[in-house]
Formats: sequence, structure tokens, C-alpha cells
Amino acid sequence: MSKTIAILLARLIFGAVFAMATSFKFMDMQSTASYIAAAGFPFPLLLAWVAAFFELGLALALLTGAFFSEASFLAGIYVVFLAFAFHGPGHWNGNQAEFGFFVDHFTFLAGLLFAAVHGPGDTLVVKARSLLTAR
Repeated sequence: MSKTIAILLARLIFGAVFAMATSFKFMDMQSTASYIAAAGFPFPLLLAWVAAFFELGLALALLTGAFFSEASFLAGIYVVFLAFAFHGPGHWNGNQAEFGFFVDHFTFLAGLLFAAVHGPGDTLVVKARSLLTAR
């Protein structure tokens, strides 16, 4: 029972993080685009919309358990990309907090990789054939 509760809480936390990130983007897409532009990326408004829908997909997959392992793996790649793009070594000079933000992404990566390997559990899962955990 405690394993089931822990897995469900982990899924809820992962899903909530991406749902919150998605909601912030949809509430102020222009601010997200400005942040992306400040990092030097082209087509910031398009990338902001792509990020919002990608994060929405991740949130849904993590919360429902559908394609959970694939979503966890893709989310891990995404958070490492975000770490380097927005909090990487070029941002550390003069702002020590940026190093902390950078490292936090790798803690999140560790949890996502663990989730990708172990799957969504057996409770409250939308059954979809997973390519990563197929037996």
C-alpha cells in the first residue's frame, strides 16, 4: 500500500509541476516568449507555444500513466535542455542562484529517469502500450 501511495504522489508531483509550467505559459505567453528571446532563441513566440503544448502533453501523460515511461524520458531530456539553455554556466557569473537552478534540474532528471524505468504503477493508470516497458 505504501508503494502505491508513493508512486501516486510522485506522479501527482511530476504532473503538477508540468501543469503549473503550462498554466504560466498560457496565462502570459508573451512573457514566456520574451524569456525565450532573451536566451537567444529564434521564433520565441512559436517556441513558447510549442513548449506549452509539450508540457501539457507531459502533464497529462504523467498524471494518467498513459505513455508514462516515454513521457518521463522525454521530460528528462527536456529539463536537461532547460538547465543548459536558461541556467547554464554562462548565467552563473554574478548570480550564484542560477547555479542552484541548474543543479535542481538534474535532481528532477534523476526522478524522471527512475520513473521512466519503473513505470506508473498499477493504480489509476490509463492502459496504453508503452514502447519502453513492453515485455
